Amino acid sequence: MHDVLKKCPVCGGRLFATSLKCLNCKSTFQGRFSLNEFSTLSQDALNFLRVYLKNRGNLSKVAEIMNISYPTAHVWFSNVLKQLGYLQPSEQVGKTFYVDVADVLEDLENGDINFQEALNVLKTGKKRRDSS
Repeated sequence: MHDVLKKCPVCGGRLFATSLKCLNCKSTFQGRFSLNEFSTLSQDALNFLRVYLKNRGNLSKVAEIMNISYPTAHVWFSNVLKQLGYLQPSEQVGKTFYVDVADVLEDLENGDINFQEALNVLKTGKKRRDSS
């Protein structure tokens, strides 16, 4: 079974489910079903949230398990909240934001960043803002 797509692969728009099927009795339900906010999280954000919940919200323990610094864990947590829409703009983290590993690898593959920059982004959780 595949994971639910996070966004439309053609235009990047929001997706909704139109069919659900029971694995047991094979009943099928047609309609327009919304996905919850957690289904829109990147895989990295979902993994971070799982570790966070398993450790009862202890960011120090999360940082230790994920082998990242406490400040980086705090930034990642703030950005998970941002992705979920739980932060107001005034509460959002300044110029530091959550980094999706797939995005970093794509930037590297496209030549937008070099290997050293990609490594730095992955280590620190900080991505240089475009100067344009």
